Amino acid sequence: MAKWDQRDPRWIVEVRPDGTNVNNWHWVEKNATTWSKNKITELLAGLVIQNDDYFCEITEVTRLEGEATANNRKAKLIFFYEWDIRADWSGKLKNDTTKYKGKLDVPNLSEENSAEDIDVNVSVEDSSDTAYRVKEFMRCEGMKTIQQQLGEYIKCLKEEFSQGIILPTKDNQQVVAEQKTSSGQNVAKQEMNKTINGNQGHAIRATDDIPCKTLKAREEFICSAEDLYRTLTTKELMLAFTNSEVFIAGLSLPPLLLSHSFLHISNGS
Repeated sequence: MAKWDQRDPRWIVEVRPDGTNVNNWHWVEKNATTWSKNKITELLAGLVIQNDDYFCEITEVTRLEGEATANNRKAKLIFFYEWDIRADWSGKLKNDTTKYKGKLDVPNLSEENSAEDIDVNVSVEDSSDTAYRVKEFMRCEGMKTIQQQLGEYIKCLKEEFSQGIILPTKDNQQVVAEQKTSSGQNVAKQEMNKTINGNQGHAIRATDDIPCKTLKAREEFICSAEDLYRTLTTKELMLAFTNSEVFIAGLSLPPLLLSHSFLHISNGS
Protein backbone atom coordinates (compact mmCIF):
# COMPACT_ATOMS: atom_id res chain seq x y z
CA MET A 1 0.00 0.00 0.00
CA ALA A 2 1.27 3.46 -0.85
CA LYS A 3 2.25 5.95 1.83
CA TRP A 4 -0.09 8.83 2.59
CA ASP A 5 1.90 11.39 0.63
CA GLN A 6 2.36 9.01 -2.31
CA ARG A 7 -1.29 8.33 -3.10
CA ASP A 8 -2.52 8.68 -6.66
CA PRO A 9 -5.41 11.20 -6.98
CA ARG A 10 -7.18 8.78 -9.31
CA TRP A 11 -7.67 6.45 -6.33
CA ILE A 12 -9.73 9.02 -4.45
CA VAL A 13 -13.48 8.37 -4.58
CA GLU A 14 -15.42 11.60 -4.56
CA VAL A 15 -17.64 12.28 -1.55
CA ARG A 16 -21.31 12.15 -2.54
CA PRO A 17 -24.33 13.93 -0.98
CA ASP A 18 -25.73 10.60 0.25
CA GLY A 19 -22.53 9.98 2.20
CA THR A 20 -21.72 6.67 0.52
CA ASN A 21 -19.04 5.42 -1.79
CA VAL A 22 -21.57 4.88 -4.54
CA ASN A 23 -20.96 2.58 -7.45
CA ASN A 24 -22.01 5.43 -9.71
CA TRP A 25 -18.43 6.68 -9.49
CA HIS A 26 -16.48 3.49 -10.08
CA TRP A 27 -18.93 1.64 -12.31
CA VAL A 28 -22.67 1.29 -12.65
CA GLU A 29 -24.70 -0.53 -15.29
CA LYS A 30 -28.34 0.29 -15.90
CA ASN A 31 -30.49 -2.11 -17.90
CA ALA A 32 -32.23 -0.25 -20.72
CA THR A 33 -33.80 -3.26 -22.44
CA THR A 34 -37.40 -2.84 -21.29
CA TRP A 35 -37.27 0.93 -21.73
CA SER A 36 -35.83 0.49 -25.23
CA LYS A 37 -38.52 -1.97 -26.30
CA ASN A 38 -41.24 0.44 -25.24
CA LYS A 39 -39.49 3.39 -26.87
CA ILE A 40 -38.83 1.67 -30.20
CA THR A 41 -42.40 0.37 -30.34
CA GLU A 42 -43.70 3.87 -29.57
CA LEU A 43 -41.58 5.37 -32.36
CA LEU A 44 -42.39 2.79 -35.05
CA ALA A 45 -45.90 1.42 -34.44
CA GLY A 46 -48.44 3.48 -36.38
CA LEU A 47 -45.71 5.42 -38.23
CA VAL A 48 -47.10 6.92 -41.47
CA ILE A 49 -45.01 7.43 -44.61
CA GLN A 50 -46.77 9.24 -47.43
CA ASN A 51 -46.57 11.71 -50.29
CA ASP A 52 -49.01 12.92 -52.95
CA ASP A 53 -49.28 9.47 -54.55
CA TYR A 54 -48.62 6.87 -51.85
CA PHE A 55 -49.77 6.12 -48.32
CA CYS A 56 -47.94 3.56 -46.16
CA GLU A 57 -48.13 2.73 -42.47
CA ILE A 58 -46.30 0.46 -40.05
CA THR A 59 -49.17 -1.47 -38.53
CA GLU A 60 -47.37 -3.51 -35.86
CA VAL A 61 -43.91 -4.25 -34.46
CA THR A 62 -43.95 -8.05 -34.45
CA ARG A 63 -40.43 -8.84 -33.22
CA LEU A 64 -38.01 -6.88 -31.08
CA GLU A 65 -35.04 -8.97 -29.99
CA GLY A 66 -31.90 -7.65 -28.35
CA GLU A 67 -30.72 -5.72 -25.33
CA ALA A 68 -29.48 -2.31 -24.26
CA THR A 69 -27.48 -1.02 -21.30
CA ALA A 70 -26.19 2.34 -20.11
CA ASN A 71 -22.92 2.33 -18.18
CA ASN A 72 -21.12 4.95 -16.13
CA ARG A 73 -17.39 4.57 -15.66
CA LYS A 74 -15.95 7.42 -13.59
CA ALA A 75 -18.35 10.03 -15.01
CA LYS A 76 -18.08 8.73 -18.57
CA LEU A 77 -21.28 7.34 -20.08
CA ILE A 78 -20.97 4.27 -22.30
CA PHE A 79 -23.94 2.80 -24.17
CA PHE A 80 -24.36 -0.69 -25.59
CA TYR A 81 -27.39 -1.71 -27.61
CA GLU A 82 -28.14 -4.25 -30.31
CA TRP A 83 -31.58 -4.85 -31.80
CA ASP A 84 -33.19 -7.01 -34.47
CA ILE A 85 -36.55 -5.50 -35.41
CA ARG A 86 -39.35 -6.88 -37.57
CA ALA A 87 -42.64 -5.15 -38.33
CA ASP A 88 -45.72 -5.43 -40.53
CA TRP A 89 -46.69 -2.62 -42.88
CA SER A 90 -49.45 -1.83 -45.33
CA GLY A 91 -49.67 0.64 -48.19
CA LYS A 92 -51.66 1.76 -51.17
CA LEU A 93 -51.95 4.28 -53.93
CA LYS A 94 -53.94 7.30 -52.77
CA ASN A 95 -56.19 7.10 -55.83
CA ASP A 96 -56.91 3.40 -55.20
CA THR A 97 -58.56 1.52 -52.35
CA THR A 98 -56.52 -1.68 -52.71
CA LYS A 99 -54.13 -2.18 -49.79
CA TYR A 100 -50.94 -4.20 -49.98
CA LYS A 101 -49.28 -5.81 -46.98
CA GLY A 102 -45.68 -6.64 -46.32
CA LYS A 103 -42.91 -6.95 -43.77
CA LEU A 104 -39.81 -4.96 -42.93
CA ASP A 105 -36.65 -5.89 -41.04
CA VAL A 106 -34.03 -3.78 -39.27
CA PRO A 107 -31.14 -6.21 -38.59
CA ASN A 108 -28.34 -3.91 -37.46
CA LEU A 109 -29.51 -1.31 -34.95
CA SER A 110 -26.47 -1.16 -32.65
CA GLU A 111 -23.91 1.24 -31.20
CA GLU A 112 -21.58 0.28 -34.05
CA ASN A 113 -23.80 2.00 -36.62
CA SER A 114 -25.08 5.55 -36.86
CA ALA A 115 -28.73 6.13 -37.70
CA GLU A 116 -27.83 6.78 -41.35
CA ASP A 117 -26.14 3.37 -41.61
CA ILE A 118 -29.12 1.36 -40.39
CA ASP A 119 -30.43 -1.13 -42.97
CA VAL A 120 -34.15 -1.50 -43.62
CA ASN A 121 -35.23 -4.53 -45.70
CA VAL A 122 -38.75 -4.30 -47.14
CA SER A 123 -40.86 -7.04 -48.73
CA VAL A 124 -44.45 -7.22 -50.00
CA GLU A 125 -46.82 -10.19 -50.18
CA ASP A 126 -48.43 -9.35 -53.53
CA SER A 127 -46.57 -9.72 -56.84
CA SER A 128 -48.46 -7.19 -58.96
CA ASP A 129 -46.84 -4.14 -60.55
CA THR A 130 -48.76 -1.79 -58.27
CA ALA A 131 -47.66 -3.72 -55.19
CA TYR A 132 -44.05 -3.46 -56.39
CA ARG A 133 -44.38 0.32 -56.81
CA VAL A 134 -45.82 0.68 -53.30
CA LYS A 135 -43.05 -1.52 -51.91
CA GLU A 136 -40.35 0.56 -53.63
CA PHE A 137 -41.83 3.73 -52.16
CA MET A 138 -41.77 2.13 -48.72
CA ARG A 139 -38.22 0.91 -49.25
CA CYS A 140 -36.87 4.31 -50.34
CA GLU A 141 -38.90 6.91 -48.46
CA GLY A 142 -39.86 4.63 -45.59
CA MET A 143 -36.23 3.77 -44.86
CA LYS A 144 -35.37 7.46 -44.41
CA THR A 145 -38.26 7.97 -41.99
CA ILE A 146 -37.44 4.80 -40.04
CA GLN A 147 -33.79 5.85 -39.77
CA GLN A 148 -34.91 9.22 -38.37
CA GLN A 149 -37.14 7.51 -35.79
CA LEU A 150 -34.39 5.13 -34.69
CA GLY A 151 -32.01 8.08 -34.52
CA GLU A 152 -34.50 9.63 -32.09
CA TYR A 153 -34.34 6.42 -30.03
CA ILE A 154 -30.54 6.65 -29.85
CA LYS A 155 -30.78 10.30 -28.79
CA CYS A 156 -33.35 9.56 -26.08
CA LEU A 157 -31.29 6.63 -24.80
CA LYS A 158 -28.27 8.89 -24.32
CA GLU A 159 -30.10 11.95 -23.00
CA GLU A 160 -33.30 10.85 -21.26
CA PHE A 161 -32.58 7.34 -20.01
CA SER A 162 -29.11 8.28 -18.73
CA GLN A 163 -30.50 10.91 -16.34
CA GLY A 164 -29.56 10.04 -12.76
CA ILE A 165 -26.81 7.59 -13.64
CA ILE A 166 -24.20 10.20 -12.70
CA LEU A 167 -24.99 11.60 -9.24
CA PRO A 168 -24.18 15.20 -8.21
CA THR A 169 -21.04 15.98 -6.26
CA LYS A 170 -20.94 17.17 -2.66
CA ASP A 171 -21.17 20.76 -3.96
CA ASN A 172 -24.46 19.87 -5.69
CA GLN A 173 -22.87 20.25 -9.09
CA GLN A 174 -23.80 17.68 -11.70
CA VAL A 175 -20.83 15.85 -13.14
CA VAL A 176 -20.68 16.48 -16.85
CA ALA A 177 -20.46 13.18 -18.71
CA GLU A 178 -17.88 12.68 -21.42
CA GLN A 179 -19.83 11.55 -24.45
CA LYS A 180 -18.47 10.80 -27.89
CA THR A 181 -20.10 12.60 -30.77
CA SER A 182 -19.91 12.06 -34.46
CA SER A 183 -20.68 15.62 -35.49
CA GLY A 184 -17.54 17.12 -36.96
CA GLN A 185 -14.51 18.50 -35.19
CA ASN A 186 -13.80 18.64 -31.49
CA VAL A 187 -15.32 21.71 -29.81
CA ALA A 188 -11.94 22.88 -28.60
CA LYS A 189 -10.55 22.63 -32.11
CA GLN A 190 -13.49 24.63 -33.46
CA GLU A 191 -12.87 27.35 -30.91
CA MET A 192 -9.18 27.39 -31.76
CA ASN A 193 -9.96 27.88 -35.45
CA LYS A 194 -12.23 30.87 -34.87
CA THR A 195 -10.96 34.36 -35.65
CA ILE A 196 -9.79 36.12 -32.48
CA ASN A 197 -11.77 39.34 -32.10
CA GLY A 198 -11.15 42.32 -29.85
CA ASN A 199 -13.60 43.88 -27.43
CA GLN A 200 -14.82 46.29 -30.13
CA GLY A 201 -15.33 43.50 -32.68
CA HIS A 202 -12.18 44.22 -34.76
CA ALA A 203 -9.46 41.64 -35.33
CA ILE A 204 -6.48 41.94 -33.00
CA ARG A 205 -3.45 43.34 -34.82
CA ALA A 206 0.13 42.26 -34.25
CA THR A 207 0.87 45.69 -32.76
CA ASP A 208 -1.89 45.50 -30.13
CA ASP A 209 -0.78 45.30 -26.52
CA ILE A 210 -1.28 41.64 -25.63
CA PRO A 211 -0.28 40.54 -22.10
CA CYS A 212 2.53 38.01 -22.32
CA LYS A 213 4.66 36.06 -19.88
CA THR A 214 8.07 34.49 -20.16
CA LEU A 215 8.44 30.75 -19.84
CA LYS A 216 11.87 29.30 -19.17
CA ALA A 217 12.54 25.58 -19.40
CA ARG A 218 15.62 23.46 -18.81
CA GLU A 219 16.05 20.05 -20.37
CA GLU A 220 18.76 17.53 -19.57
CA PHE A 221 19.79 14.90 -22.12
CA ILE A 222 21.74 11.85 -20.98
CA CYS A 223 24.17 11.85 -23.89
CA SER A 224 27.26 13.63 -25.13
CA ALA A 225 27.11 17.09 -26.70
CA GLU A 226 28.21 15.63 -30.03
CA ASP A 227 25.38 13.06 -30.03
CA LEU A 228 22.81 15.73 -29.12
CA TYR A 229 24.09 18.03 -31.86
CA ARG A 230 24.01 15.23 -34.42
CA THR A 231 20.45 14.32 -33.46
CA LEU A 232 19.15 17.90 -33.59
CA THR A 233 20.81 18.65 -36.91
CA THR A 234 20.07 15.44 -38.81
CA LYS A 235 16.62 15.36 -40.35
CA GLU A 236 16.27 11.57 -40.23
CA LEU A 237 17.13 11.47 -36.53
CA MET A 238 14.77 14.38 -35.78
CA LEU A 239 11.97 12.58 -37.63
CA ALA A 240 12.46 9.62 -35.30
CA PHE A 241 12.86 11.88 -32.23
CA THR A 242 9.70 13.98 -32.82
CA ASN A 243 7.68 11.35 -34.67
CA SER A 244 6.61 14.14 -37.01
CA GLU A 245 7.73 16.02 -40.10
CA VAL A 246 10.43 18.59 -39.30
CA PHE A 247 12.25 21.45 -40.99
CA ILE A 248 15.76 22.39 -39.89
CA ALA A 249 17.09 25.82 -40.85
CA GLY A 250 20.64 26.27 -42.17
CA LEU A 251 23.48 25.54 -39.76
CA SER A 252 26.91 27.12 -39.89
CA LEU A 253 28.45 27.06 -36.39
CA PRO A 254 30.56 24.21 -34.96
CA PRO A 255 28.90 21.55 -32.76
CA LEU A 256 30.16 22.86 -29.42
CA LEU A 257 28.48 26.23 -30.05
CA LEU A 258 25.01 24.73 -30.39
CA SER A 259 22.39 27.33 -29.41
CA HIS A 260 18.90 28.50 -30.27
CA SER A 261 20.35 31.54 -32.02
CA PHE A 262 21.20 29.55 -35.12
CA LEU A 263 19.14 26.35 -34.78
CA HIS A 264 15.46 26.57 -35.69
CA ILE A 265 13.26 23.49 -35.67
CA SER A 266 9.66 23.80 -36.80
CA ASN A 267 7.35 20.90 -36.10
CA GLY A 268 5.03 20.21 -39.04
CA SER A 269 2.25 18.94 -36.79
